[in-house]
Amino acid sequence: MMRGVGREHLNVDPEDPEEQENQEQAWKTPLETVLEEEEEEEEEEEDEDVISTQSDTRPLINERDPRQINECLKVSFEDVIAEPGSVRSGDRIWIWSHALFEVSRLWFYRVITVLLAVPVSLVAGILFGIFSCFHIWFFTPCVKITLLNLGWVQTLWSSVLDTLLQPFIQSASRCCSFISVRLRSE
Repeated sequence: MMRGVGREHLNVDPEDPEEQENQEQAWKTPLETVLEEEEEEEEEEEDEDVISTQSDTRPLINERDPRQINECLKVSFEDVIAEPGSVRSGDRIWIWSHALFEVSRLWFYRVITVLLAVPVSLVAGILFGIFSCFHIWFFTPCVKITLLNLGWVQTLWSSVLDTLLQPFIQSASRCCSFISVRLRSE
């Protein structure tokens, strides 16, 4: 029996909260410690972010294009109409043109959206629902059945290629293996 081997002396200050926490976590495995830290981080994020607790079906009001799909539509007046320094219209005309451009763009978008948003959303939802249903209940099972039943075709095709085509390809590769290319810079 070996005494004193592998023993460690641990001096703990009872008033030091950090050492108390380390002593409490000494018996835990690293995985348990990591899992507890992740849970604490998730709780902190939930407290900070009230919007994340909303349902997935309710769209977020502030973030309407999170994947930047319509990045090309971010157009301002200066992107469309720009006067060089040598040719300029009057300041009032420029200000009114800018205001009319922004107001007309905004209101025409809103009017057309009121007229088309609901019907287009309805049609798109119906189409995506139909396509999803066909894909899940018809297309995928048909592909799986076909792949299960055509395993013999794969074996046959592989045998035909190995028997008929592989000798020619190996011959061509052996003929071409003696070709070497050397590049010299002159």
